[in-house]
Amino acid sequence: MKARTIILTTLVLCAAVSLSFAGEPIKIGAFFALSGPAGHIGTPTKLVAQMVVDKINKEGGINGRPVELVIGDTESDPGKAGVIAKKFIFSDKVAAIVGPTSTGEGMGVKKIVEEAGVPTFMTIGGDVVIMGGQFGPYTYVFKSPQRSSTAAQKLYGYLKAKGLTKVALFTNSDAFGKDGLGWLEKLAPEFGITLVAKESFGPSDTDMTTQLTKIRNAAPQAIVTWTIGPVGSIVAKNKVQLGITTPLFQCHGLPDPTYIELAGKASEGDRMPATKLMIAGALPDSDPQKKVITEFVHLYQDVYKFDKQFPINTHSGYAWDAIMIVANAMKKAGIDPKALRAAIEETKGYVGISGIYNLTPEDHNGLGVDSLVMVQVKDGKFVPAE
Repeated sequence: MKARTIILTTLVLCAAVSLSFAGEPIKIGAFFALSGPAGHIGTPTKLVAQMVVDKINKEGGINGRPVELVIGDTESDPGKAGVIAKKFIFSDKVAAIVGPTSTGEGMGVKKIVEEAGVPTFMTIGGDVVIMGGQFGPYTYVFKSPQRSSTAAQKLYGYLKAKGLTKVALFTNSDAFGKDGLGWLEKLAPEFGITLVAKESFGPSDTDMTTQLTKIRNAAPQAIVTWTIGPVGSIVAKNKVQLGITTPLFQCHGLPDPTYIELAGKASEGDRMPATKLMIAGALPDSDPQKKVITEFVHLYQDVYKFDKQFPINTHSGYAWDAIMIVANAMKKAGIDPKALRAAIEETKGYVGISGIYNLTPEDHNGLGVDSLVMVQVKDGKFVPAE
């Protein structure tokens, strides 16, 4: 029934625009994990992508041309993502690509889009796609979520301010977790953080009591977990089951009502960095993002009613920001790949859902530490952290 509802919603979105356009559609490839382990993130991301394209087309499209999304399901598989990227480029002849969902998928397509010279705005968490060096060039690759390094800085700054300097790291063994671990290790000395334990778990693990017992024996003042998805809730529940009272801090990928739903009372008090979208109602009127976030929430909840299937989480705005930045660049530079890439790099002061973006040729993300806020779970909801 849920799949049928999503399909019907998609048809409504596609049929919503009845404007007359002067030119042919501009195709943007949009591939996300609509199934597999990351499907709970990729599916609502696709719906948001369609929502923002609907908005762009209702407002006149791009220089008189409508935007058309070419959708693909990566199935949470890097190899599948690569196959779809090639289809977008060589068969569909897209002008740009948005997605995929996970860091592993992103690395699976990075070389392909770089060699083809197609501007690609990823919605993944890991930094490696825009790091260069041993990870390859990132001339045509951008990403809309905050860097892992930025989230680590936000989290460590909070821990330092609270006097929690003896920290245990508990990270996923997947690409996203390894990316986070690298930054947490590298940045620890800068914030006066001492790492007293480092443990890991697999993406499909269902019990982490052995690792958490080792962490408890190391007597940390805080436990920092780096993962996305349901496995993060298992960590929270196992911690409580073991009677561990050390505060738990999750990463910027877990602020999601589903985390609270799955972890239940075990999530109470847990803290993590998040986009401002998670505390939209608490933002002051003076915040430049409030107007944009308020419009997004209205469209998502009141107009398209996506929240009935997928409550808003910290990932919800990533596709919106990626597509809006690409569309704004197209309005200035057209769809020639090199000109479009250069225009994206020149994005300054774009007020988005996830932050205010200022991109450069060296920084293909453009978000700073101030784009994140610390939140905590209180009475079953996310609120500003105390």
